[in-house]
Amino acid sequence: MTTHERTPETVTTAGAPTYFPEGAGPVSAPAPAPTAPKPGRDRYLDLLRSIALVRVVTYHVFGWGWLSIVFPSMGVMFALAGMLMARSLDRPARQVIMSRVRRLLPPLWAFSAVALTLIFMNGWNPLKDPDEGGTWGLVRLFTYLVPIGAPPYPSADDWAVQAAGPLWYLRTYLWFVVASPLLLWAFRRVPWAMLLAPLALTAVIGTGLVTIPGETGEGVTDFAVYASCWMLGFAHHDGLLKRIPRYAAVSWAFLAMAFGLWWASNHLGSGGWDLNEIPLAQATWSFGFVVILLQYSPSWQQLPGRLAKWDPLVTLSNNRAVTIYLWHNLLIGVAELIVNQGYKLPFLDSDRGNAALDASYMLWSFVVTWPLIALAVLAFGWIEDIAARRRPRLWPNGTPNRAARRARRA
Repeated sequence: MTTHERTPETVTTAGAPTYFPEGAGPVSAPAPAPTAPKPGRDRYLDLLRSIALVRVVTYHVFGWGWLSIVFPSMGVMFALAGMLMARSLDRPARQVIMSRVRRLLPPLWAFSAVALTLIFMNGWNPLKDPDEGGTWGLVRLFTYLVPIGAPPYPSADDWAVQAAGPLWYLRTYLWFVVASPLLLWAFRRVPWAMLLAPLALTAVIGTGLVTIPGETGEGVTDFAVYASCWMLGFAHHDGLLKRIPRYAAVSWAFLAMAFGLWWASNHLGSGGWDLNEIPLAQATWSFGFVVILLQYSPSWQQLPGRLAKWDPLVTLSNNRAVTIYLWHNLLIGVAELIVNQGYKLPFLDSDRGNAALDASYMLWSFVVTWPLIALAVLAFGWIEDIAARRRPRLWPNGTPNRAARRARRA
């Protein structure tokens, strides 16, 4: 498995969170018959998605492999996506799949237009790239439009590798979306077999017992590693996890996680404890971690206590999860270019100044990346609204804008 922390679903977020309406004060006229309030979004799950996005960006800036243990973002995001897919499949499957694909593609097209323009301006020609096989490399450019496979890019260009790296997630997500009607049908008939079969498949193809060469092998491995997490999303939606005694679920989850760490300890690669490089460890650790998160799911209608102050950012990140995920790696490269200009500053033009910037280089890259992500949200995030057939919004953080506040006062 050659992926970096490569993240998410994002594709599934809707508009600003909807909360249960507060009770109205007494009125003199008889009130109309009350209607049942629509259930609000589960803010606990929204918070998990936001944490996962922040963790992905942090991982890609600093490269800390141990973050894949602290919070396995991809497993969490696939589980949340699977849960939302199961909820949507109460409607006709074809309609649901088309809706998911429609939400995914326009943000991808915007990103691909910019990324390919920069790659071509840098002199890459897929027809002459020996790694792409001539005409086949040109044909594979289609994957920038529909992520059915891995996109081509100049492998000798670190910037291009970094920019295109996250697109693996869209490919895997699309496979899951298309397969979900069949997966959900099978899950509801043999739930335990469907939960555990992906782990068995990962043990077969992720450990080298059976080798599938090339990009097909990478795609199948990614699918197998995260399929159990996707199924856990089904299980959470259908209430299966809640029917299992918590002590039993958590005990088995810890056993799966312990096995994952034991396996990783004997298969450490160049990234050390980076589970992204160890498929079976990633699959079992993510599976157990997600089971625990969903077992303790409190189903918040609002973020409680001190978490409430983060509500606008949680709302924004959920409404712009696809944009943040698509653009963050490219923008990390831009941030590094900006930080590199620091070496030209007069007060850093010395051995001591260069050493100080060297020591804090990654921290500054991390700090600069977030304003760039904010600019990407402003510049491209509204495409997510168009794709979801919503009114375009520049900064959908759930806070009423000025015009709305004036209208409310009137």
